[in-house]
Amino acid sequence: MPARVPFWNIEAAWLFYLLTALALAVFGLGLAINLARWRPGFTWGGFSAARLKATLADALLGRRIWRGDASAGLMHALILLGFLGLFLATCLVAIDHYLVSFLHGRLYLVTSALWEICGLVLMAGLVWALIRRYLQRVPRLERRPADALLPAWLLAIALSGFLVEAARIAASGAAWERWSFLGWGLSGLFAPASAVAAHAVLWWTHAALSLGLIAWLPFSRLFHALAAPVNLYFQQEPHPLADLSLAPDQVREFSHRHFLTLDACTRCGRCVEACPSARAGEPLAPRGFVRDARLYTRLKYNLLTKIPWFRRRLRQELTSRPTIDPEQAWYCTTCAACVEVCPVQASPIELIRQVRSALVEQGSTVPPLLAQSLERLAKYQNPWLAKKGQKAAWAKGLDLPDLAKGDPAELLYFVGCTTSLDTRAQGLARGLTAVLAHCGVAFGTLGKAEPCCGDIARRVGENGLFEEQREDLSGLLADIGVREVVTSSPHCHRTLSHDYALARTRDGVTGPMPFRARHYSQVLAELVEQGRLTFPTGLAVRATFHDPCYLARHSREVRAPRRVLAAIPGLELVEMADHGRNGLCCGGGGGRMWHELPGQGHLARARLEQAMATGAALVVTACPLCLIMLEDARKAGGFEDRLAVRDLNEVVCLALGLEGGANPF
Repeated sequence: MPARVPFWNIEAAWLFYLLTALALAVFGLGLAINLARWRPGFTWGGFSAARLKATLADALLGRRIWRGDASAGLMHALILLGFLGLFLATCLVAIDHYLVSFLHGRLYLVTSALWEICGLVLMAGLVWALIRRYLQRVPRLERRPADALLPAWLLAIALSGFLVEAARIAASGAAWERWSFLGWGLSGLFAPASAVAAHAVLWWTHAALSLGLIAWLPFSRLFHALAAPVNLYFQQEPHPLADLSLAPDQVREFSHRHFLTLDACTRCGRCVEACPSARAGEPLAPRGFVRDARLYTRLKYNLLTKIPWFRRRLRQELTSRPTIDPEQAWYCTTCAACVEVCPVQASPIELIRQVRSALVEQGSTVPPLLAQSLERLAKYQNPWLAKKGQKAAWAKGLDLPDLAKGDPAELLYFVGCTTSLDTRAQGLARGLTAVLAHCGVAFGTLGKAEPCCGDIARRVGENGLFEEQREDLSGLLADIGVREVVTSSPHCHRTLSHDYALARTRDGVTGPMPFRARHYSQVLAELVEQGRLTFPTGLAVRATFHDPCYLARHSREVRAPRRVLAAIPGLELVEMADHGRNGLCCGGGGGRMWHELPGQGHLARARLEQAMATGAALVVTACPLCLIMLEDARKAGGFEDRLAVRDLNEVVCLALGLEGGANPF
């Protein structure tokens, strides 16, 4: 009767068990070393069916891998399904041998055919992976010798498995072995007289390769297969803010979420392809940054440091190898393009922010202009001017209600530092106040009393200063009893709605935020839907919309500004090549607005080139930083006669014929 004979032609089965025990011991040690880095600060927030469903969709079905690269999705699916199928086959064989014998007869024949298919699927995926990397030479993929090791190793395991089967079939000659169709086809490679000896050699070769992979897995890039699902499950939990109550010697450089990000990274290169800094030729490459940080943390936070000999060796390695380049950290715009495209939801920007925090703490490598801006923020409540009381100058002559003085209003307009102080960005504030007044919305500002929300401090890692700004603004809003806030800047919106909520959770405060913060585009879209904002005449222009990163990616809002533009008669909206959550950053985020970098304007110029390709005459945005960066690039890049750059508020004012709109384009 067709059945599997365990250890057929293998005499020293004890040696296999010994090697298996050694492989599992090394695997366990490697797993313990990795988990030891995750453990500090790790908390289990309880089971979530929604998270599990999303994790299965991303980890097993590769939902995020297919996006934008169907070839990569197919390759990954072939490798994963083939690998899981063969792993399941191994488990079934073990159950059949050690627990309950059931693999015999027709069931054995059918499963044999299925295992053949799984092996072929795995090999097809591995060959496809090598073709993509070394023949097609996909630009985002690295081509170091080590990059070929893992697929070649897996390919050798699969191929040796088929050859073992072929030698066994050649020796037995049973007709029912035809169900193992590939092994049957390859059996002709072996003469019956030599098949038995060849089988033993091939069997031990296959066993050594398989057990070697098990032992090597926790130390290799393949460990992402274990780390990625964990990272995907917990990715909806935001990276924690620094716990300022801890003593300096108790604070680790990275949290457990950072270590998860480092181990989950597959080095696929999508982050490099999407990163605006890398695309502009700047020295920052997220993949390289993650690689350096992973090496650094694996050496420094290693379980083996408890053993003196290993501690000396690891410290020697740590001092002799190049570690994280601090200069790269200041190039990051924190646009989250890397997070958006990452198949495993790794977050290089959180790693970078953590490195920035350490650099700020040291105070030695912070760019001079940025350090000056942080000093201004600490002394004068804004990063722009070395004086107080200027944040209401933009509203001179408007007679707006001042909530800080007790004037009543249903909505607080939080203007923000850049919008209230930068000459070009002040048009946003005047435009929004004109539109809100036109629609009959009762609103007010904080006037001269408006502090900074702390966005710049948060993005560059000045945690203590961020906490001061948060406490000042939160206390002021609580005293006034504000319930509704609208911001001009997506950065202010993200800080008020997300980072403040994180801080409340860290401080042990439960329940929703005492106020709701919205970006002004969301308020305008709501007014359009309510019929309170209409455009009787409209505006005849072909326009394209530049999505601010902190609105589209960080806050997941891409529809509201487009709904407003779509409501303007005569305005034709055309999309750039990169738009929505895949939009290209202007280069002004992450604190880059407040320090100078070589070639800093290249990012904004690249964006205007995309706008030119649409044939649009007008670029619309909804962020003061984007407006400034794009306007500067328009002037410096020779786009002045071909493109106009306006904020959404200014376009709405023009369409309504209100004061507050910029000059026509």
